[in-house]
Amino acid sequence: MRVRVKICGVTRTEDALQAVALGADAIGLVFYAPSPRAVSLHQAQMIVQAIPAFVTVVGLFVDADPDFVRTVTSSLRLDLLQFHGDETPEICESYGHPYIKAIRVKSDTNLVQYTKDFSAAKALLLDTYTEGMAGGTGQVFDWRLIPPLLGKPIILAGGLRAENVAEAISQVQPYAVDVSGGVESSKGIKDVAKMAAFMQQVYTKR
Repeated sequence: MRVRVKICGVTRTEDALQAVALGADAIGLVFYAPSPRAVSLHQAQMIVQAIPAFVTVVGLFVDADPDFVRTVTSSLRLDLLQFHGDETPEICESYGHPYIKAIRVKSDTNLVQYTKDFSAAKALLLDTYTEGMAGGTGQVFDWRLIPPLLGKPIILAGGLRAENVAEAISQVQPYAVDVSGGVESSKGIKDVAKMAAFMQQVYTKR
């Protein structure tokens, strides 16, 4: 089974279209104001309108106000919600959208329990734990902390780039990989050459 790719933190329409042209399966839009990759509702609408069929649009939220989430989901097409904070399973399920739950992994993280708690999630996204940060740190966590056969699709994130994604796929064998900073020229601005190199490394493992 081939490994899917999500390019996250997209802020410009041209970056989204380039990612799609290179073979990205999903585009991630960040609705979290403190993030340097956050998009306004207007930005998001422009990007979503340009994305062609069969590409998944993911909206990322971090402990967001429920009214804000509902405003976003009613204003543009989001195929999948990504919850990147301390949201409970009940909160994640309350919006009636398919969702993935991001887990910031550290040495004592019980991923087996998360799999049970978030049984309705379409996948678990595993990112690097950094104190005081919700994600997007560009740091790799110890992939050996991921138990085999979790029983839930795994999306691997955290410090991935062209130089290490093939190794990550070989070791973890995830359903998908998620990259943001690893394919940027600056925060929120994607680099075509870096995206192409990343995708080429993923293709070698497909």
